[in-house]
Amino acid sequence: MLKGKVSVVTGSTSGIGLGIAEALAGAGSHVMLNGFGDASEIEKIRNEMEKRHQVKVRFSGANMMNPEEITGMIHETEQQLGSVDILVNNAGIQHVAPTDEFPVEKWDAIIAINLSAAFHTIRAVLPGMKAKKWGRIINIASAHGLVASPYKPAYVAAKHGVVGLTKVVALEIAEVHITCNAICPGYVLTQLVENQIEDQAKAHKIGRDAVVREVILARQPNKEFVKLEDLAQMAIFLASDAAAAINGAALPIDGGWTAQ
Repeated sequence: MLKGKVSVVTGSTSGIGLGIAEALAGAGSHVMLNGFGDASEIEKIRNEMEKRHQVKVRFSGANMMNPEEITGMIHETEQQLGSVDILVNNAGIQHVAPTDEFPVEKWDAIIAINLSAAFHTIRAVLPGMKAKKWGRIINIASAHGLVASPYKPAYVAAKHGVVGLTKVVALEIAEVHITCNAICPGYVLTQLVENQIEDQAKAHKIGRDAVVREVILARQPNKEFVKLEDLAQMAIFLASDAAAAINGAALPIDGGWTAQ
C-alpha cells in the first residue's frame, strides 16, 4: 500500500510510536525511527524491522526539545532515504500535578516535546511535500486534545494545541494533495501507562485491577484499553490514498470517552 514511501515517526523506539513504525514498514514504507534508549536495543529493533519487512530503516537520536536537531533529522532522512512522504508526530511526555504546584521546568518540557516539536517537524517537511505535491502528516494527539482532566495542565494544553495546529496546517495545504490529521487515542497499555498504574496503586493503596477500572479507565465507557493495532491501522489508513479527502480531522479512538 505504501511501497516506496518514506516515513518519519518521532518517539518510535517504544510504545505507540514503535507500533506505528512497524505497521508503516509492514505496508512497504521506508522508516526513520527516532527516540532514546539503549543503543544496542535500538539497533536490534532497527535491524529486525528492516529484515522483517524488506525496507530501509534508519535511526535518528534527535532531541525533540532541540529545533536544530529536529530540522537536522528531517534533512538527514531526505538525504538517506530520498524524501519524507509521511510524518507521524508521536513523541510525548507526561507529568501530573495541580496547576499551582506544577513545576515550571515540566511545563516547558511538555510543551516543547508534545507541541513545539510537531511544529518544527511539520515546518521542515512541508517544502519537500509541496514540491512532490503529496504528503501525509499524522499527529498523535490524545483524548486530552478534545477534553480535559484535572492535574494535567501542560499535557492538556499541548494536546489541544496539537489539534489546533493540525487544523491550521490542513487548511494551508489542502490544495496541494497533502493532508494533516490528528489521532486522539484514549489510554493504550504502554509501559508509560503501566508505570502510572503502579504509581496509582501505591497512592490509593488498592490493587492493579481496581486502579485500571476505577482510575485509569474511569473515563473510557467500554472499560478497555485502546489496542495499539487499532492506532497503527488508523495511521496506515490516513497515510493511504483512500484517505485523501480526510483533512484537518481530530479522530478519537477512545472507547467512547469523548462522546460523553
